[in-house]
Amino acid sequence: MVMPSNRPDDQSVEIDSADQAVADDTTRQSSPPAAEPRRARNRRANQQKGLVIVNTGNGKGKTTAALGILTRAWGRDMRLGGIQFFKHENAHFGELRAMERMGIELTPMGDGFTWTSRDLDETQAKALHGWQTAKQKIASGDYDIFLLDEFTYVMHFGWLDADEVVAWLRANKPPMLHLIITGRDAPAALIAFADLVTEMHEIKHPFNEQGIHAQKGIEF
Repeated sequence: MVMPSNRPDDQSVEIDSADQAVADDTTRQSSPPAAEPRRARNRRANQQKGLVIVNTGNGKGKTTAALGILTRAWGRDMRLGGIQFFKHENAHFGELRAMERMGIELTPMGDGFTWTSRDLDETQAKALHGWQTAKQKIASGDYDIFLLDEFTYVMHFGWLDADEVVAWLRANKPPMLHLIITGRDAPAALIAFADLVTEMHEIKHPFNEQGIHAQKGIEF
């Protein structure tokens, strides 16, 4: 189900303006003084665009950060959706239960791939089908934010050409759609195209350090 976008009344416009001012001030305090001329120009132009956001790296938290954006946007009555490329199509992990209760369309379309999987033919076929589905949804104009979870692997494994993916996004992504892509080994072409790229770097991990396996509410 796609969440409807509500028309704000005058009060909500005031609240949004106040929130935007706080966000702008936070950005001002955390960025170098040399960036002030650019910030001033952007404020005058009130520049906004649909961002391409990439969460990559070998550390934990890529999908978790993306889900945090969806949660924040849900609080703004934005239209949200996403595809999980490798989670099993019958999966019912914690994030899927939460998204379902919130009315956010997040669809697992994989076969439960793990790093020890031996039969990658089915995994590849499902991932490519997921991309075809994603293209339809991205181009539809029905969403404000759309998540492609673990999509970098589809390019890293060579199942899709990164340059072709970027070319399609450049030509077909609606200008105001925010697109979030997660996964390790983000290709250089995607990083160059993106507006915001964050690399999660592992410093410590409970499994590597203590042998602690995935836990409910933390990993699933």
